[in-house]
Amino acid sequence: MCLFANVSKNTSIVKNCQVAVAPPAGMADDVFAAQGEMIHMIGVQQSARIVLIDDDRELGSMLTDFLRPDRLDVTICGTAEDGLQRLASENFDLVVLDIMLPGISGLDALKQIRQSSDMPVIMLTARGDDVDRIIGLEFGADDYLAKPFNPRELVARIKAILRRSQPEPPDTTLLQLGDIELDSRTRRVSVGSNSLRLTGTEYEILRCLLETPGEVVSKEQLSERALGRRLLPYDRSIDTHISNLRGKLEQAGNEESIQNQRGVGYTLIPGA
Repeated sequence: MCLFANVSKNTSIVKNCQVAVAPPAGMADDVFAAQGEMIHMIGVQQSARIVLIDDDRELGSMLTDFLRPDRLDVTICGTAEDGLQRLASENFDLVVLDIMLPGISGLDALKQIRQSSDMPVIMLTARGDDVDRIIGLEFGADDYLAKPFNPRELVARIKAILRRSQPEPPDTTLLQLGDIELDSRTRRVSVGSNSLRLTGTEYEILRCLLETPGEVVSKEQLSERALGRRLLPYDRSIDTHISNLRGKLEQAGNEESIQNQRGVGYTLIPGA
């Protein structure tokens, strides 16, 4: 599928690509403007390495140009096989992974990545392909972006996730509720004596809920905190991440309960 065609570095909206579902008039411009502002607000304070697994060479070139001024190095892999080999032999900070790839699919590659790494992963999906988005999130992707998209939006999401994963100040306190314990200095989470393995997005959601136990946290707040972006209409990302988080907590024998306050948000309730 075409991602960029006849695109210059200053293009505002990606053109000449297949579009299955278009956002309401005016919404796209507002979202892109907000993401553009975010790029300046959340500047990454250290260099980072990103691996782009996508057979679209034009995307790789454009992403490299956008990220180079912020000391963000991009390694481009045209197949999942190549990307997985690079991930196994080199150190990276974030993966941008296309679902539609020659050979091993992006979803299968994501499953392999999650077997050994909690590295942030942003999935690239076809617009309107809701099933792939949900499966990607359930497999452990931190966020997704539907093609075609504004390149500034991808850059904003990358920088938001990298910013989120930076070390905490030394005076950060330990958060605890019942048998859940979260140490933000080391980003370690445990349930009783069991260490809990969370993705970066799941970690941020749990941290936000632990900071306000018993209080309702809106989906909008969770999206801005965990994903670094506004919650868009019909976006089920937070719901899927909550479901994954709830499952991991329950599997670890946790007695706390993440309750859904319909139409409002989520609450972390201490166990009896």
